[in-house]
Amino acid sequence: MNGNAEPTAYGRIFAPRADWLAKTPAEAVLEPELEIIDTHHHFWETRGGYLLDDLLADTGSGHNVVATVFIECRWRYRREGPEDMRPVGEVEAVAEIAARCEAGGPDTTRAAAGIVGFADLTLGNRVAPVLEAMQVAGGGRLRGIRHAGGWHEDPVIGNSHHGDDPGLYLRQDFRAGLRRLTAMGLSLDGLVYHPQHADLVDLARACPEANIIMNHTGMPLGYGPYAGKRDEVYAQWRRTMSEIARCPNVTMKLGGMMMRLAAYDYNQVPAPPSSEQLAEHWRPYIEPCIELFGAERCTFESNFPVDKMGIGYRALWNAFKRIAAGASPAEKAALFSGTARRVYRLA
Repeated sequence: MNGNAEPTAYGRIFAPRADWLAKTPAEAVLEPELEIIDTHHHFWETRGGYLLDDLLADTGSGHNVVATVFIECRWRYRREGPEDMRPVGEVEAVAEIAARCEAGGPDTTRAAAGIVGFADLTLGNRVAPVLEAMQVAGGGRLRGIRHAGGWHEDPVIGNSHHGDDPGLYLRQDFRAGLRRLTAMGLSLDGLVYHPQHADLVDLARACPEANIIMNHTGMPLGYGPYAGKRDEVYAQWRRTMSEIARCPNVTMKLGGMMMRLAAYDYNQVPAPPSSEQLAEHWRPYIEPCIELFGAERCTFESNFPVDKMGIGYRALWNAFKRIAAGASPAEKAALFSGTARRVYRLA
């Protein structure tokens, strides 16, 4: 065991444990030439830290990761100035990292080739100057905004850091902000828990021109009030995912289920799972998404360093490759890089 007396507090982020990750079962990289764009990672100094060198150590662990997309995490906000403008500081900091990475040469993963920041879309049309400032700060790398709407009345679940109230995606001021975002050619990274899927469907239908990229496989929950209710949760998740898939403006990110699905207690198992084991846990959720949305509307994500709490980078991408093993070469190209290039408008 890991020596932890208590089971994992799911829904909370902790620093990855290097000594535990070092116990990862040895395995060769599958399909090492397959191009990957990792569409979801963060940078931060807290929780053990995860900056450019950490990311490049992971992307350089054997898979052919050609580029990444940074997703907002409330990092390096400005400490002064108007409150609405403070998130511009995160885009500035990430753009600096991306430029430094590009200077490393063509053989280096293009870290943060796309940047997704945060702007308060409930500002409606007043969000325009914030987005314009982010476009300047991003140096051409800004691709969209994530304004998360994950909310649950049970505090054990833990709301997403912008999901302070229920029904965010149903608000007219939010939708006005989304329309402004769309008019500027930017996308929305959407995040809701599985009981909130109807809100996402309503939003997608109300704003059909919006490019909505849904995070973390639709976020099925498996802890707190949902512990021991896997079949019930799965049935609801599967039903509402079918409704989401009928919205042609929604793309699905596959992965990111470590701390919400709670498929295994990563703080209690003696070593990280193998890629085969993780694929077994996540296949029932990822395969239906590919079937429902099609490869051209699905893209894989690492969600590092969050999911690094439960598995290493090499094994994670091997797990994705195992799940996608039956896909055609064209489908694999879409799943691992092509869809990402399209929805995030990457060169």
